[in-house]
Amino acid sequence: MKKVAFFDIDGTVFRSSLLVELVEAGIIGGMFPPSIKDGYYAAEVAWRKREGTYEAYIGKVIEAFVAHLKGVHYGAFADLGRSVVAKQGSYVYRYTRDLIHDLRAKDYFLVAVSQSPKTILDEFCLALGFDKVYGRIYELGPQDCFTGVVTDVELIQDKSRIVERVLERESLSREGSIGVGDTDGDIPLLESVEMPICFNPNRVLFEHARTKQWPIVVERKDVVYTI
Repeated sequence: MKKVAFFDIDGTVFRSSLLVELVEAGIIGGMFPPSIKDGYYAAEVAWRKREGTYEAYIGKVIEAFVAHLKGVHYGAFADLGRSVVAKQGSYVYRYTRDLIHDLRAKDYFLVAVSQSPKTILDEFCLALGFDKVYGRIYELGPQDCFTGVVTDVELIQDKSRIVERVLERESLSREGSIGVGDTDGDIPLLESVEMPICFNPNRVLFEHARTKQWPIVVERKDVVYTI
């Protein structure tokens, strides 16, 4: 049976957050009002000062994004995603980029799993050669405009469910399976594969990885090392 590898994307492959870059581009392009930043500015400042967590910051970005997505036309949103990927799609970490390349050469089935919108994920992951992409899916209403409702929340919130779904639907082997993640939100995914890799982990994932004796890989500037 074919082997499989699961990758978180934001902060693991992409050296930022696709959602953050999408929102910033949407402000510049007029899709979102500048006031959208009011919803996450304080959390962003706290994170940059190392007084708050990145997870709290991204959580606020998601809340602000969902609150302003209603009424946006899908076509305009997809165009915005394509423009973000065209400008920033190559801003990736060397370690995970090379790992993806090596696994493709070994005929692994590659799966991307992220909390970013699937629309921009599809565009970003296409060039990297992913076979399957899981991200947040937002409901469309009349005239192909977003309603602001997220569908299948339970699935994307628990990444272990995605692992089980992919193994079953694609008839893949858990033997030799690989998972790569960077935050504690990836723990269910990493616990569901045979070979978990913690890449640039946050503190919670770092401590969990040390307990489980999982490999921890860090990329800093142009140096990659294992702890």
